[in-house]
Amino acid sequence: MSLPSEHPRDPFAWNVAIALAFLALACVRLTVPSAPFFDEVHYLPAARAVLDLQMATNLEHPPLAKQIIALGMALFGDRPLGWRIMSAVFGTLALFAAMRAAWFSSRTRMASLLTGLFVATNFLLFVHARIAMLDVFMVAFVMVALWMFAGAVRENETGRWRLAVCGVALGCAMAAKWNAIPIAVLPGLAFFVGRLAAGRRRLLLSRRGWPVAGMPLWEAGVWLGLVPLLVYALTFWPFLYWNLPVSNVEGLISLHREMLALQTQVPEPHPYQSNWWQWVANSRAIWYLYEPVDGAQRGVMLIGNPVTMWFGLVAMGWCAWAGWREKRKDLLALVVLYAASLLLWVVAPKAVQFYFHYFLAGMFVSGALALAVERLWQRGERLVPWALTLGALAFFAYWFPILTAAPLESDQSFLRWAWTAGWR
Repeated sequence: MSLPSEHPRDPFAWNVAIALAFLALACVRLTVPSAPFFDEVHYLPAARAVLDLQMATNLEHPPLAKQIIALGMALFGDRPLGWRIMSAVFGTLALFAAMRAAWFSSRTRMASLLTGLFVATNFLLFVHARIAMLDVFMVAFVMVALWMFAGAVRENETGRWRLAVCGVALGCAMAAKWNAIPIAVLPGLAFFVGRLAAGRRRLLLSRRGWPVAGMPLWEAGVWLGLVPLLVYALTFWPFLYWNLPVSNVEGLISLHREMLALQTQVPEPHPYQSNWWQWVANSRAIWYLYEPVDGAQRGVMLIGNPVTMWFGLVAMGWCAWAGWREKRKDLLALVVLYAASLLLWVVAPKAVQFYFHYFLAGMFVSGALALAVERLWQRGERLVPWALTLGALAFFAYWFPILTAAPLESDQSFLRWAWTAGWR
């Protein structure tokens, strides 16, 4: 195996280029359909409520993502471009941040670039970068937080400002959607475990040791514990204008009781509901759209890129094995992040779940595949790395019409992509 260079070149320019290419593709037919589709019917009225500050809607989710959608509407109008432009921007940010996190955690150009390729083409990010739903904002903030944390660990001299940004991003991620909570606790927990394992006598005050030398544990607790909670609370500012008693801490707690009750209520069964093991197997799709609209039959299908989602599971297993054997923190971190994001839905008291809940976990699957392909390449393998890389690109190209609401030939055209009963 060839070892990485001691002074590898930062692929920043390539990261920017990949992100801009993704943004350009995400903007193809961004305003199609011209009417709200799938969960936009819930979140667009909630965004309008932010703009007029008259009443609160969609109380079951925290407010930040709806505020960002509202910002797009304020800038570009209450029309399809205004509805979806911020999703495209934050989807691009999620991709860029994922590549930067891969760079700082692995310090290899190939890992960063392959992460960009597999994340950009995993279907999950691309579809959500084109619809006014909450998930892409949560994922973007999580990726920024991981980028900042990995950068702080790699470059300790920048640790203070990076952990501060990490804390803000964690708070924003939780304020976009609660799915981020299991991930939000991990940076602070990693810092605590690292210092505890170092056996420092002055646990709270010592500035020595991993993960960020020069920073005491108490200060890390401020950036990674207190700051996220404060940022999260501050995002509830619109509630000061609404006829709801949340202008104080007690009111905010009462509101969260109501939010939790709404999240755990038992709704009517949904034809697209699924379970976590179906997400892992990539066996249950969601058709966000499939109907005649804007003068043609069109569809938007949410499923994971088969190459990335299936071979990524094998790669995740390798990450667990190699991370333990080689004591590689970047590999073990991916496994922990994936497990935390998935286990939430294994134990969550939410009666009806959907494949888009796998979005965050799918990002880590994509990263695992990137690191596994890089290892194969370093060992001198060529056939499998090329097959996986070109395969992911080919599937993305083949699926592109059904990811972007392109005009289809007939109402049976979905059969070109719906290969199994679970994909229909």
